[in-house]
Amino acid sequence: MREIFDTKRKALKINLNSAIYGTFAEIGAGQEVARNFFMAGAASGTVAKSMSAYDMAFSDAIYGAEECGRYVTQSRLEKMLEHEYNLLPERLTSEKYKGRTFFAFSNTVTTLNYAKTNESHGWIGLRFQLTPKAEPNEILFHIRLLDSDAGLQQNVLGIIGVNLVYAAFYYHKDPKEMIESLVDNISFGSVEIDMISVKGPDFQHVNNLLLNSYLILKGFSTAAIFGPDGEVYQAKNLLYKKDVIIYRRRFGQKAPIDKEKLASAIEYIKQNESIQDDNLVVLTEITLNNTIQEVDGELNLDEFVKRAEELLARKRTVIISNFSRHNLLAQYVARCKAKRVTILMNIANLVNVFDSSNYGEGYSGQLLDYIGNLFRKNIQVYAFPHYSEKEKAVITTENMPTSPEAKPLFDFLIANRYVVDVKV
Repeated sequence: MREIFDTKRKALKINLNSAIYGTFAEIGAGQEVARNFFMAGAASGTVAKSMSAYDMAFSDAIYGAEECGRYVTQSRLEKMLEHEYNLLPERLTSEKYKGRTFFAFSNTVTTLNYAKTNESHGWIGLRFQLTPKAEPNEILFHIRLLDSDAGLQQNVLGIIGVNLVYAAFYYHKDPKEMIESLVDNISFGSVEIDMISVKGPDFQHVNNLLLNSYLILKGFSTAAIFGPDGEVYQAKNLLYKKDVIIYRRRFGQKAPIDKEKLASAIEYIKQNESIQDDNLVVLTEITLNNTIQEVDGELNLDEFVKRAEELLARKRTVIISNFSRHNLLAQYVARCKAKRVTILMNIANLVNVFDSSNYGEGYSGQLLDYIGNLFRKNIQVYAFPHYSEKEKAVITTENMPTSPEAKPLFDFLIANRYVVDVKV
């Protein structure tokens, strides 16, 4: 079992390792990571430079301007890592540094403002060598800071930064340990790591899809999105102001995807809702669930990853998630501020929602809560027809069975086009 060191001990162990030397560049929430290394002692053994370019003019002069005008972005983080890392071998050329492995740590973060009206999140990254003069590796991830106090958020940022540097140098051989260690000494519910990406010569064996699936399985995240190129995307960056169609699938679902049927359904939705191709993102979702089997006491994600890779090979954009219910998916997408969201599903799923026998006491209240969270602003459900053996008929919204107490609510959703039949 892995021994979990406290933050000070981690920072001190790095400071006392004479081979590790580099730069900290932090924007937006104070120099919280560098502060931990200075407070641990012996920081001169690790810190070549620590800086914060808070003023936008200074930041742009050093790293270049961002086309989007925003500073808490993956692009800004990558520019910071590139600039700061390249300065190390350029400036540190004497005999003193020949046995050093260089690193550049960067973050760009926004914590809660005074009025507590903003979204607290940030990008964190590390570019580092494991042997002197070697090509560098890179780890970067996006976090959501969930504490309701800016001071607590800054503290979390400082801890997770130390955890990253420590994980890179001491846990890089075991990606799962590396992932788990990122939240060492952080209270549950204080942070969400909603995407991670690694690359470099020492990570050639590491599958980013597997890493992100493991994040979700361990409860550090709820979902991750991969493009047809196999790259992981931060959800809001991809979905912001887009028309989004999500086709839901469970891992292990026996019925295969009918490609022609799915393509026809997407075309039907586009025409019905006047959606333009240049603003459309189509996601195929597969959910992690209890069909993931244990092997030697550990959950085996290999088959799940293989299924996701098959979808990516077909040029799909894939969202992997732990959303057992549609309303949880809706809440996630609503946070990304998409223009319009269409959830494409089999009508059999709606039959289960509007059947009171699937709930305990207080069905009406549970249903209202479920529907209120599912049909948020600009969210619709398009339902495939389904042949029911029980009813001996094809089920659509026109003849879908519902519990008596749920019927008025279902009729309301139909009348207001929250639920629409797919006709292909």
